[in-house]
Amino acid sequence: MRVFITGASGHIGSAVVADLLAANHQVVGLARSDASAAKIKAAGAEAVHGDLDDIAGVVAIAKTADGVIHLGYKHDLAFGGTPDGFVKAAEHDVRVVKAIGEALVGSNKPFVSTSGTAQLALFGGISRTGTEEDVVAGGPRVDGENAVIALGARGVRSSVIRLSPTVHSSLDHHGFIPMFIAAARKNGFSAYIGDGANVWPAVHTLDAARLYRLALQSAPAGTRLHGVADEGVALRTIAEAIGKGLGVPAKSVTAADAAKSLGAMAHFAQVNNPTSSARTRALLKWTPAHAGLLADLGERHYFATAS
Repeated sequence: MRVFITGASGHIGSAVVADLLAANHQVVGLARSDASAAKIKAAGAEAVHGDLDDIAGVVAIAKTADGVIHLGYKHDLAFGGTPDGFVKAAEHDVRVVKAIGEALVGSNKPFVSTSGTAQLALFGGISRTGTEEDVVAGGPRVDGENAVIALGARGVRSSVIRLSPTVHSSLDHHGFIPMFIAAARKNGFSAYIGDGANVWPAVHTLDAARLYRLALQSAPAGTRLHGVADEGVALRTIAEAIGKGLGVPAKSVTAADAAKSLGAMAHFAQVNNPTSSARTRALLKWTPAHAGLLADLGERHYFATAS
């Protein structure tokens, strides 16, 4: 299968490219810079210059492929500190997925897109263990997810992978764990909020990459999937593991003071997001095989590379 991937040179995308190539698929990766193109080519894939702002260009490439995986996202806008950046990035993503989807209508080609399990808590108000059957009516990233799922009724074998907030491995240099580590280095302590009993799910990058391939190959149209290995790791436990890795104490901060020590992460650090992937595992015969989050933190690569 000739597969077009946005975000192909990124943290998760680079692992997806490698997994697809190992399974004898052809890969075309969107590259917004010469450095990204070089990385994609070095992996053994084809690179096409372009970016998500050129939606018409993205659609033109998608039309030539046998399947599409959408991992690209305006993370710099979403987490760059502008007051409405998170919403604007999500709105742009909706435009991208709808345009790609329209190009694939009636083709029965696979289209795998990306959302997050955290949206169940943030916009769905779900504090119990979330499942793939849970549907949120709307909100940032949720609108894009729902648009992709709707394509399943229009002749597109569409699926959405809700990724854990923490997708971890030695490939992760800009996610929440590196951000927490950077804050702990700056503060001299590893912060958690209140009692830190709220939990986040987590998944290893290589397990997530395999899930994208399995979804591309066989997920039924209109399917929500969960990229979850650890169903819930307490934020206090994560903070303690980071503190141990850095040789600094873990410390509770109040919600009111959280922004001082965690900055833009303060809001997300309070999310309680226990999440199951039982249906995903059964449907696609996906079994996470790599280290869990705490074991991965124990391998110390984060503390050697995070700044």
